[in-house]
Amino acid sequence: MSLIKTFRGISARDYDYIPPYVIEGETTTIHIREHKCSSKKSNDSTLTEVNNTTLEYLTSSLSTKLIPAIYLSAVLLGVPSNAIILWMLVFRIRSVCTAILYTNLAVSDLLFCIMLPFKIAYHINGNNWIFGETMCRTTTAVFYGNMYCSILLLTCISISRYVAIVHPFTYKRLPKRAYAIMVCATVWTIVFLYMLPLCIMQQSYYVKQLGIYTCHDVHNACETISSFQFYYYVSLAIFGFLIPLAAIVFCYVSIIRTLKTHEWFWYVKVSLLILTIFAICFVPSNIILIIHHINYYYYKTDGLYSFYLIALCLSSLNSCLDPFLYFLMSKIRSQSNIYLTMVKISREK
Repeated sequence: MSLIKTFRGISARDYDYIPPYVIEGETTTIHIREHKCSSKKSNDSTLTEVNNTTLEYLTSSLSTKLIPAIYLSAVLLGVPSNAIILWMLVFRIRSVCTAILYTNLAVSDLLFCIMLPFKIAYHINGNNWIFGETMCRTTTAVFYGNMYCSILLLTCISISRYVAIVHPFTYKRLPKRAYAIMVCATVWTIVFLYMLPLCIMQQSYYVKQLGIYTCHDVHNACETISSFQFYYYVSLAIFGFLIPLAAIVFCYVSIIRTLKTHEWFWYVKVSLLILTIFAICFVPSNIILIIHHINYYYYKTDGLYSFYLIALCLSSLNSCLDPFLYFLMSKIRSQSNIYLTMVKISREK
């Protein structure tokens, strides 16, 4: 009977694979794997193996060069543009309600851009996370939090414009400052509560095949996705993306149908810009998110996950595109003021 020698100083995570030379009396090459999935501790960050698709993604120039280049572009464009927006909102406030909503949007984008350098360093370093599990969870929560905070705030801005144009008399009677503060506080609270599971779930794993620690790029193959995780991610996409998108489309279609002045053209531009932001930044990641978790939960396949991570990278561009929305809305207000002044002068004549 073959005996397996005892090794000292080796942790449990190190002997998923027992080399053939530890088996006495055997001349043939034998590979023994101990499947310890059921006995792994919840804080064990070791992955026995990942599939070939994931390995190709982790070692490809796509994840080590292109993705960090996109993140770097988001930082270089997002930080100064959002800083300018905040400066304009603080020193050139015209509409308090609009200023509160756009200030929160700019703060969310700036917070996101501040955390992006950690992601950039991670990808440039060969997808090797060196900042620890806590920082990985924080970065992941901020990443998702910015996406859904931006979506919800864009929805609130759209609803505000809808009420102001389609129901102007109702809009004039509303306590706009109080409502804007309450709406923003509600958005931040919802996003914070929705991001708590990401701060609790394991995010970084050690991939033995590559000798790297990944952050939110792989999942433990020994852990099957729970019903909570499935419904959490699907509900995140539905309530954080699909429903707000439907509300935004309804708002701007109603606005365009209501307007019969020169402002019609400008709101068409606003609608196209918001739809562009959604098409580039939010649609790919959220649609793939739903399909991926349905496939993984019911069919145990994760072939779309690498595509999802790429689509998730594109969502970072919203921090660069959001400031253009403020400039465009400012242009609309300026044109509106000029138009009203001309009407007033013509009536006086």
